[in-house]
Amino acid sequence: MVKFIGEYNARVDDKGRVVFPSAFKGLMPADGDMRFVIKKDIFSDCLEMYTYAEWERQSEEVKSKLNFFNRQHAMFWREYMRNRALVEPDSKLGRISIPKKMLESIGVDKEMVFSGNDHKIEIWAKDRYEAAGISNEEYINLAETLSEIR
Repeated sequence: MVKFIGEYNARVDDKGRVVFPSAFKGLMPADGDMRFVIKKDIFSDCLEMYTYAEWERQSEEVKSKLNFFNRQHAMFWREYMRNRALVEPDSKLGRISIPKKMLESIGVDKEMVFSGNDHKIEIWAKDRYEAAGISNEEYINLAETLSEIR
């Protein structure tokens, strides 16, 4: 499983194309699957980008918890699968094309950030990424609270 670490600034062109960070591209197997699935994050104003293999694993896990003869489960699954994009860096420049609708939904105009988040990459509008950070005090409090759970 690929682990993504680091933050990389990028500029989006008028067609929604952006150069995929070479550091992330270098983590992918040389002759392997370079496809990614992009979706809107549920809780934050960012997009989540998963390798296709990780997307398959996660969606199968979610699907295994559902009963498609239950109306709520079927509605949840439909919404879960809505507004997804399958992208693959081009071999020449390493660009990916992210649908404008998705970029607009998170406030990306020109500048964005790819943020490695272990099993996924988060895509943020640069200003929103900077504003989304929490204070050191909040981080310490969360760490202490989470350490009590185990």
